[in-house]
Amino acid sequence: MLLCEDNPKIWSQFLDYAEERCSATAFANWLAPIKVLHESDEGLTLEVPNVFVKEYLLENYQKDLSAFFPVKNGEELPLEFVITAPKKESSKIVVEDTSSSIIAPIEHNVKLNRNYHFENFIEGPSNQFVKSAAIGIAHKPSRSFNPLFIHGKVGLGKTHLLHAIGHSIQTSHKNLKVQCITTEAFINDLVDNLRNKSVAQMKKYYRELDVLLVDDIQFLQNRLNFEEEFCNMFETLINMNKQIVIACDKPPSHLKLSERMVARMEWGLVAHLVSPDLETRVAIIQHKAEQRGLIIPQNLAFYIAERISQNVRQIEGAVNKLSAYCHILEAQLTEEVVVEVLGEMLQHSPDQHVSIDNILKSVSQVFDVKISDLKSGGRLKNIVLPRQVAMYLAKEFVKESLTTIGSAFGKTHSTILHACKNIEQKIKIDPQLARQLQLTKRALQDQL
Repeated sequence: MLLCEDNPKIWSQFLDYAEERCSATAFANWLAPIKVLHESDEGLTLEVPNVFVKEYLLENYQKDLSAFFPVKNGEELPLEFVITAPKKESSKIVVEDTSSSIIAPIEHNVKLNRNYHFENFIEGPSNQFVKSAAIGIAHKPSRSFNPLFIHGKVGLGKTHLLHAIGHSIQTSHKNLKVQCITTEAFINDLVDNLRNKSVAQMKKYYRELDVLLVDDIQFLQNRLNFEEEFCNMFETLINMNKQIVIACDKPPSHLKLSERMVARMEWGLVAHLVSPDLETRVAIIQHKAEQRGLIIPQNLAFYIAERISQNVRQIEGAVNKLSAYCHILEAQLTEEVVVEVLGEMLQHSPDQHVSIDNILKSVSQVFDVKISDLKSGGRLKNIVLPRQVAMYLAKEFVKESLTTIGSAFGKTHSTILHACKNIEQKIKIDPQLARQLQLTKRALQDQL
């Protein structure tokens, strides 16, 4: 396929097009360093500073490049790449002014959110374990759990805990070097240092850290070269007994990373941060409101918490809207105001969405029994207790008569009452059953 004679101009047009559609940092890191080395009837030869720039260009601009350099179906782009070899150091001894010649590989200042401390992280049954693990690490870095891997859905407090660990260590262990960084920032640092031929300085900096806090590790997926560099750094720090804490939106086993990387992250403690329960959401609402000078009565806090249950950020957004409305209009906070201001943010009461099928599914997961067994008349002990738990939860959450609930299990209403009474008595003396019941409620909440 023949290209026009003015290919460099086409490349310039492509750069103008791309610059309008990406951030200045991305353009400077990935596209600006590319140079046109050669043009021919076969295509263009581009000079790139490293393989990462080549991969970025092809992964992110494949379709756009096809528009600038038309190709038929199945044909490859008429581009060849030459990776610039590092220039050899001259053997001649030159005295340099080192005060201005050293390239800083990464900004060494630790940027921690000043609002994220343990003191203002509202604790409840859903996050108590994870918070305790984080505090343990902050008090004794490298002597508790290493690495600590915190995972959970968006907006549940992973970043808050990460920054709280950083603040606490900076206060109580002032001699330790701490860095808190997102995975995206790590990748950008690596690209900058590859371009500046200062990767050795970057490696030295990271390997001299005592505590490394990494957020959003999921962005390392499908980036093999970056993953390899991160994994090498990870292993070095762990082998030197340096503390690592990682936050992610999913557990290590669900990440599209190498087995080696997954295994490294599962070495220490993997802690799951789940959605806050009702009482914790109420406490969060009132705490966030007080920070903004707004007093939300407990009945209204419960009203909001019952209808906004996804994550803490959503709750904070609701409180911000209410605070702004009340302060600007000098309005009194009432249920009518809540409904008017929050509007579509409010869901119907969760209880109205709970079905017996939801309950059976949750009980099945926690107690490891089949749903068909829960509905059957089997009298085995490992079936009877979970079935009674399902009946207990159905009576608590499902807005139906006991007769209707009983028919779903093939039982009478008196059997339902007996099951509920039995579970109420057992959870008072059986901590394991109480724990299983709590886990079942969380699993039920995750379905809603």
